[in-house]
Amino acid sequence: MPELTKERCLPRTGRERSGPDHTAAASRPPSVGAAYDGSENLGEARALATGFLETLRSDGGVDVCADTEILLPLVVSELVTNVHRYAPGPHLVELTATDGHVEVSVWNTDPVLPTARECDPKRVGGHGLEIVVAVCSTFRMRRESVGKRVTATLPLRSDDAPPPVATAARPGTAEG
Repeated sequence: MPELTKERCLPRTGRERSGPDHTAAASRPPSVGAAYDGSENLGEARALATGFLETLRSDGGVDVCADTEILLPLVVSELVTNVHRYAPGPHLVELTATDGHVEVSVWNTDPVLPTARECDPKRVGGHGLEIVVAVCSTFRMRRESVGKRVTATLPLRSDDAPPPVATAARPGTAEG
């Protein structure tokens, strides 16, 4: 079995000590992160997301809505897939829970910012960023001194979710 070169951070719950006065850790929101070398299986990043939600529920008593249970691993998978496809190499995945939301942040070494293509239902593939932007409350990207960081936010609870996007009725349905 190949040796993993992934560094995994344990979830921070705010109970850890930090520095001589221990106050920094107490105010830190719950988060988890992992550093990857680019050779990992995409399932590892999805598992990080699923495990983070499980920890929030079990250790933090956070009520996670069903949509986020499905969408968080999908968003993480799409963002990490983009790294594998367009910027192979070292990257970081960080998940942070704050103010009723979970923030997904993916950093990689390539400074080129991704661009979402126009919606084209006939196109096969290339919809990942389009999906992420559609399902997330916020989406940001920025260049950093080395590389770039892409950040997306999802609500943890359904009452924090943005209103659903209106969709056109399909022909042949009761509405269309």
